[in-house]
Amino acid sequence: MDRSDWENSDYEILAEIGQGAYGRVYKARERSEHQRLVAVKRLLLPADPNAGVPQVMIREVALLRKIEHFDHPNIVKLLSVSAGVKEQSMDLMLVFEYIDQDLSSFLGKVSVSGLDRSKIKDIMQQLLRGVDFLHTNAIMHRDLKPANVLVSSRGEVKIADFGLARIYTYHIALTPCVVTLWYRAPEVLLQVGYMSSVDIWSVGCIFAELFLLRPLFCGYTENQQLQKIFEVIGLPEKEDWPKECPINFNPAWARKEPLSQLLPNLTQEENHLLTKCLEFNPSNRISAYNALAHPFLSGS
Repeated sequence: MDRSDWENSDYEILAEIGQGAYGRVYKARERSEHQRLVAVKRLLLPADPNAGVPQVMIREVALLRKIEHFDHPNIVKLLSVSAGVKEQSMDLMLVFEYIDQDLSSFLGKVSVSGLDRSKIKDIMQQLLRGVDFLHTNAIMHRDLKPANVLVSSRGEVKIADFGLARIYTYHIALTPCVVTLWYRAPEVLLQVGYMSSVDIWSVGCIFAELFLLRPLFCGYTENQQLQKIFEVIGLPEKEDWPKECPINFNPAWARKEPLSQLLPNLTQEENHLLTKCLEFNPSNRISAYNALAHPFLSGS
């Protein structure tokens, strides 16, 4: 985006801090007397004026509007939405509160000794409160990963980027192209139906990453991702394999030796919560609400 585009804006651009399929995100400063720092997401709309606004953008704005009045502390705040026409194309701008880093960059600064258990607990509590709020309001985020979880300098954790989020209703058509590969649940990889529990799988992957300081499952194709998942959680019984799945059950994916727990050096409570988040069967996966009551998170 050319800086000249901002000359008549209420915001002064400071730096580009992110880019996605539908827009760019900038760190900016209000030109008002408050000079508050904000994050501005400018959506790239089609040059063809007859093409209209892509459904994904309409959905993102609608979802953000739906949840903004709740002012939940663990959801990034939408401050304003503005739209204009420039050279026969629409310019849509979403303005959010500015948070200085995401969880990915936060973890990149952690020493090799790792995070304190108390900090892991705090991050998980805040993340799950945000996820529980979304699921209570029938919203699936569908792209939870460290890059979409913001961490303020005061330790506040906020879920961001609702570009793939959907309101969940029965019998809706759900695209299989959701969730970044390393955080994608088995049912999505297997191209079968899914529910809000896909977010809990992603939360489990993030939980493991807080201990490991690296992603737990790092596949580069969907088949390789499945293999890496089964090497850790074990291969489900053949009868548990989704009947409608277009991918055949493959016993070769099974790990060579059984593991007593998913990650070494975890306490029994930590391992139990991680296991419940990373259940193969989404119906057996713990809910955000119940996870918050888990002994690891509810205990002193």
